[in-house]
Amino acid sequence: MELFTIAVIGLVILAIVVVAKTATIVPQQQAYVIENLGKYSRTLRAGFHILIPFVDRIAYRHSLKEMAIDIPEQVCITKDNVQVGVDGVLYMQILDAQRASYGIQDYQFAISQLAQTTLRSEIGKIDLDRTFEERALINSNVVREVDMASDPWGVKVLRYEIRNINPPDDVIAAMEKQMRAEREKRAVILESEGVRDAEINRAEGQKQKIIKQSEANRQQQINEAEGQAAAIEAVATATAEGLRRVAAALDSPGGVEAMQLRVAEQYVGQFGELAKEGNTLVVPANLSDVASMLALATNIVKGGGERDRSPSTSGAD
Repeated sequence: MELFTIAVIGLVILAIVVVAKTATIVPQQQAYVIENLGKYSRTLRAGFHILIPFVDRIAYRHSLKEMAIDIPEQVCITKDNVQVGVDGVLYMQILDAQRASYGIQDYQFAISQLAQTTLRSEIGKIDLDRTFEERALINSNVVREVDMASDPWGVKVLRYEIRNINPPDDVIAAMEKQMRAEREKRAVILESEGVRDAEINRAEGQKQKIIKQSEANRQQQINEAEGQAAAIEAVATATAEGLRRVAAALDSPGGVEAMQLRVAEQYVGQFGELAKEGNTLVVPANLSDVASMLALATNIVKGGGERDRSPSTSGAD
């Protein structure tokens, strides 16, 4: 009876072991590589699977999720012979579990080393100042080179990101001095540009002021000239009107006698003024013959009047 109980227990244990060996559940985004008597058989995806007891075994378990690998800091030498410490992060994903299992011993270590060597090569192509500006270019070049090398291993390199670039302390101090010098240079340039713009604005304002003043002077001269012309024209018009009225008065009865009286008054008055201005006075020999002077003026006036009337008279004929 005891032997029977031991046999039953043994059979149960054997059944449990067989079930454990044959029934396999693969989680989502996982891939199991199965070997049959030490030889690759198949790759199991997510789900429930039955294995052949004592023949099939799970040789490798791979995650198909995107994974990040830390790339340790390493010393790189730039094109201008400056040593910088650079580290980063590499993102990759397994696409073929079979090639990832049998293509290389340790694909993560191999990809990490390849990323480091490629990064050193890319840093050596550029100067220190450009390493901070060309991060995107360096990242893309590292991804391209590493992805080409890892393709036979069934691994896809998605992207690479430089995390830190650490120059030596003396280089950092020199860069800070250069940065301060650049800031001071920009400040001086901006200040000089401000002074230049201010001078230009002042000169432009002075120019506009002079132009406005000249235009104002020009308009003033034009206005004064127009005023003088209008005044001269008014004086001429008034003079002509006065002469016409004098001529009309001479033709009227008593006009000649009035003219003679006026001329005599002015004649006597002018000689009186000459006598006031100096002790010596030169007078004409016929000063006492005022009547002859009046007769001469009367003849001149009559002669002018007759000449004025002659065209109308001939026209009437």
